[in-house]
Amino acid sequence: MRIRALIIRIVRQFIHDKRTMALLIAAPLLVLSLMYLVFNGDTYQPKLGTLQIPASLSQTLSNNHAIVTAFSTSDEAEAALGDREIDAIIQLDGTFPHVKLEGSDPAKNRSVMMLIQKSADMSAFDNFGPVLIGLFAFFFVFLIAGVSFLKERTSGTLERLLATPLRRWEIVVGYMAGFGIFTSLQAVLIAGYTIGVLGSLMVGSFWYVLLIMLLLSITALSFGTFLSAFANTEFQMIQFIPLVIVPQVFFSGLFDLDSMSPWLSWLSYITPLKYGADALRNIMIRGEGWGSIAFDVYLLLALSLLFMAANVLALRKHRKI
Repeated sequence: MRIRALIIRIVRQFIHDKRTMALLIAAPLLVLSLMYLVFNGDTYQPKLGTLQIPASLSQTLSNNHAIVTAFSTSDEAEAALGDREIDAIIQLDGTFPHVKLEGSDPAKNRSVMMLIQKSADMSAFDNFGPVLIGLFAFFFVFLIAGVSFLKERTSGTLERLLATPLRRWEIVVGYMAGFGIFTSLQAVLIAGYTIGVLGSLMVGSFWYVLLIMLLLSITALSFGTFLSAFANTEFQMIQFIPLVIVPQVFFSGLFDLDSMSPWLSWLSYITPLKYGADALRNIMIRGEGWGSIAFDVYLLLALSLLFMAANVLALRKHRKI
C-alpha cells in the first residue's frame, strides 16, 4: 500500500509536468528522425580503383553509385591512391574482396564502407539504428531520472518521505516503479517508431528488442538516481554527462573497438550501453535469438539491481533505519 501510494504520486507528478514528458517521449523521436534524414540523405560518390575483380562485382559497385576505375597493375592503383585520385582499392584476397582505404578523409572512408554495406542491402541507418535507439533511450532516461530525483531531494520531498514509516528499499522500489512506467512507455515508442515508421532493418524478434530497451531504460533509471545522490544542483547532475554518457558512446559500437588501444578498449566491458547495443544489433541486424543475447540480458539486469542496492545505501546519509 505504501509503495503503491508513492507510485501514484510520481505518476501524477509526471503527467502534470509537460516539459519532462516532452523531453522523455518527443525528444528521442525527434532526434532519431533527424538522424534518419542525415544518414539516409544524399551521399558522396566514392571513387574506387579495382584490381582484377569479377565484372559482376564491378557492375554492382557502379550500380550503387560508385565511380569505378579498373587498374591493370597494383603499382598503378597504389599511385592513384597516393595521389588521392581514388578513395580506395578493391581487389580479391582469395575469394573475398580486400579494401585498402586512402584514409585521409573520414567522411570518404565512411562512404566507401557504407557502399559495401549497401551492396548487402543495408543502409547507414540500418547499421547505426540499433546503437542509436539504445543510446537515446539510455541518455534521456538517465538525465530525467537524475534531475527529477535530485529535485525530490532539494525540494524536501525526499526528507518528508524519510520521516514516514517507509523503509529505504520501499522508497527506491516506489521510485523505480513510478519512473519505470514512463521509461517503459518511452522504450516501446522508440523501438516501434524506429522500426515501424523509419523502417530500420529488423530481422529478429521485436519482443526481444523491447526486452533489451526496457532493461537499458531501467539500468539508466537506477544509475541516474544513484548519481543524483552526489549532486547538489541540477547543473552538477548535468556535469555527470561527459563522465558517464559520452565515454559510453565511444564504446557502444558506433566506432571500431578493434582499432583502439588495448588499455583503453577494456573500459567497454564496464559500460551498460555496450551490452545493450550488442544485443540490439544481434537481434535487429543478425536475427539471432535468446542464446545470443542471454548474457547481455543477465548483465543488464544485474547492473540494474546493483544500482538499486547502491541507491538504498546512498539514502543512509539522510536517515538511519
